[in-house]
This record gives sequence, C-alpha cells and structure tokens, in this order.
Amino acid sequence: MLGNGRLEASCFDGVKRLGHIRGKMRKKVWVGAGDIVLLSLREFEDEKADIIHKYSPDEARALKQYGELPSEARINENEAFGDDDLEGEIEFGEQEEEGEDDDSEESDVDINDL
Repeated sequence: MLGNGRLEASCFDGVKRLGHIRGKMRKKVWVGAGDIVLLSLREFEDEKADIIHKYSPDEARALKQYGELPSEARINENEAFGDDDLEGEIEFGEQEEEGEDDDSEESDVDINDL
C-alpha cells in the first residue's frame, strides 16, 4: 500500500503497475499484500491501472483450477515480511520458576547491612 487508495500491483504479465482502488471499494474492501485483484488497464497509461474487484481465496482457487490464473500464481502467500529462510530459527527453552531452585548460592540481603 502506498497510501491514498494506491498500491503497487505485480501483474502476471511481469509488469509492476500503480493500482488505484476505485471509489466504491474504498473503506469497504481491504486489499492486503498477496491478495489477488482484478485490474482494469488504462488505454492511455500503461503503467497505471484501476482495481475493480478483490477475489476471495476461494474465488482465486477456482480461477486457478479453471486455468484463468497462471500455474505459478501463489494464492494465500504473503511476502510482505521477507524470505522464508528465517523459519525455524527461534528456539524456546524451558523457563525456571522462582523458588524452584533451592540449591542456589544467592544469599538474602539484609537492609541494615547496606
């Protein structure tokens, strides 16, 4: 999203276009990264297009089955947060509870000793 109802759309013909969300869809249909939308190309500006419909995931799967979308089209995949190479890099360990470790060498501090 670029703001003011505009976004950068990666089209299946390999061209990135500036998409403008039409007025009827504004504030009613939320378009996010990775969503499949229908663009109306402008005859006078090839690098700009108007977004006239957002497909639901079920509609996008049906279009892919009917052959209306290319086979390399990825449905329900979001690349906004980077590569998938970071998957599995976070490891969680067990957390020790306070009072569980009675053999600790910590000594109680008396306020009068300070």
